[in-house]
Amino acid sequence: MRRTRLWTVLGMVLVLGVVGCAGERGGSAAPDIAREVAVAYGVQEFHRVEALRFTFNALIGDKTVRRVWQWEPKGDRVTFYGAEGPVIFERRALSADASEELRKLDAAFINDQYWLLFPLHLVWDADLTLADLGLHPLPLGGGSARRLVVTYPPSTGYTPGDVYELFVGEDKRIRQWVYRRGGAPEATRTATWEDHRTLGPLVLSLDHKVPDGTFRVWFSEVALRLADSPDWLTP
Repeated sequence: MRRTRLWTVLGMVLVLGVVGCAGERGGSAAPDIAREVAVAYGVQEFHRVEALRFTFNALIGDKTVRRVWQWEPKGDRVTFYGAEGPVIFERRALSADASEELRKLDAAFINDQYWLLFPLHLVWDADLTLADLGLHPLPLGGGSARRLVVTYPPSTGYTPGDVYELFVGEDKRIRQWVYRRGGAPEATRTATWEDHRTLGPLVLSLDHKVPDGTFRVWFSEVALRLADSPDWLTP
């Protein structure tokens, strides 16, 4: 694959500004509210997932991006379907001397996967801290929700020190979130969590946007295969 083509495809990762920490699935003793949110999205059944396919789509201003992935979580095996054919790699096998091209590809996968599965990372990522600030007004539109502030440490991940403010409803589903890159005091990105769909044992939010239409992230062609079945499930 030509370096220029791949860099063009991946170039919007940093523009989007939501590249999550590359935390390990540590199974840590998460706070009760973090576990409740993760359970509402199906984390307790994720061990049954053999493979997950999804297309990440984004619009920011006049720029668009589309990336197609397949993830096999048991081996942490990732397939990126690019214009010049698939690129396959195992995340756990990435080393410090991996090519810049491969590191950019991994960063893009982490970015896209966090948009789709962030609630599960509340119990997967052992290095985050969480503060429950109680009921707060929603940052977009009217209403209120429980505000949880998730902070990653300053020394790990592709964008260390990131902070996510989650606004969670009574059903433990995320309504909106605020992302503050590197712990910045002001919001880097604010977006809704909409179009919640059931996919096998999981619940996924497939649409994120702002009211003025200048920013949107959405997922299409989402499918899941369980370990005990050859069939691909769709929402």
